[in-house]
Amino acid sequence: MDIRIGVTDTPREVQLKLDDDTDRDGLKASIEAALSGDSSVLWLTDDKGLEVAVSAARISYVELGPEGNKPIGFG
Repeated sequence: MDIRIGVTDTPREVQLKLDDDTDRDGLKASIEAALSGDSSVLWLTDDKGLEVAVSAARISYVELGPEGNKPIGFG
């Protein structure tokens, strides 16, 4: 699963590829907790084990990629 996070006052997005078996509902709950102020930092771990922290106060948007496999081919 791919995730893109917009960070205020930063021209580039944070882009990560998470494991395909990542719990989508659990991830959404973590994002919602960060955006609601219940958590000050959103921690994510990519598919290679790299841990990334994003300050919840600086998150402007979050995009989650589609569930399941991506289509194969050109296009």
